[in-house]
Amino acid sequence: MPAKRAFVLVVVFSALTLFAGAALAQSAIDDVHVAPRQTVNLAAASYPADFGPAGLIRSHADLVLVPVSITDDRDRPILGLNQDNFQLFEGKKAQQIKNFSSEDTPVSVGILVDVSGSMSYKLDRARDAVRQFCEAANPQDEFFLIAFSDRPRLATDFTTSTEQLANDLLTTVSKGETSLLDAIYLGVRKMRDAHYGRKALLILSDGGDNHSRYSERDVKSAIRESDIMVYTVGTFDRWVSTQEEMLGPELLRDVADMTGGRAFSLTSANDMAAVTKHIGVQLRHQYMLAYQPQAESHDGKWRKIRVKLRLPKHLPFMHVEARPGYYSSGE
Repeated sequence: MPAKRAFVLVVVFSALTLFAGAALAQSAIDDVHVAPRQTVNLAAASYPADFGPAGLIRSHADLVLVPVSITDDRDRPILGLNQDNFQLFEGKKAQQIKNFSSEDTPVSVGILVDVSGSMSYKLDRARDAVRQFCEAANPQDEFFLIAFSDRPRLATDFTTSTEQLANDLLTTVSKGETSLLDAIYLGVRKMRDAHYGRKALLILSDGGDNHSRYSERDVKSAIRESDIMVYTVGTFDRWVSTQEEMLGPELLRDVADMTGGRAFSLTSANDMAAVTKHIGVQLRHQYMLAYQPQAESHDGKWRKIRVKLRLPKHLPFMHVEARPGYYSSGE
């Protein structure tokens, strides 16, 4: 079929404008709709009951689920793609996509907020950023809140009440050092109580770790073995005095990249709310791909995943964000 009959690019709406300092420049966060060749509606797709229609989880049926975000060069979510537009590889082997969905399904979200002493003049901006993120989220999403300084603390257990989140964060006082790694580790463990298959952590911090028991290796290993997408928003000062502060942006970027999430580095806390709202929008516009590995071996090893787009050449370049792999079952 000719390419001009396959796709029509239409701007659906202008949601907001993202100002992300020197790191992001100015980007419109509009949704872009690509009208597919044929309508694909898999809202009623049959997923195994173990995990529901989301997440990156191994099931008893040996299906692997992969959440995928597609954006254009202005960081706007791309809507309207269908199953034929995706190619999925495990290692170098192409995989057949068994199930496909682009539905807006609920997410279990852990919000980790840095309340160390250095965040004192940024904490109001962080509170507004959390509020903006929740407003952009699916009304059925559930949240928990971890506030961390000298140690992480579960400030709010899983709830659908954004008012409760706001109230609990409002009473949080900024003081102490930064136990960022311990907070992430606690967030990964807490996510075991999640009710939804799709899981994400949103981390707001202004520096690196300087007060954790767990090592960076421990935390990265825990994240890699989980099915959680991590989004980080770092507000960093231009001049830093410690090695931990210097390594903060790299740590947050590494944690996000290994999950298929995103890391945002900002030079102004005033930009936090726009960025977190953007993250909320992106979480609602993910594609879900499910496949059964062609050659399954229960050796517990890491399996690399790669997602590619199959689109007409005249369309602009699109960014693909997906988790880079999973651990096979050890059974």
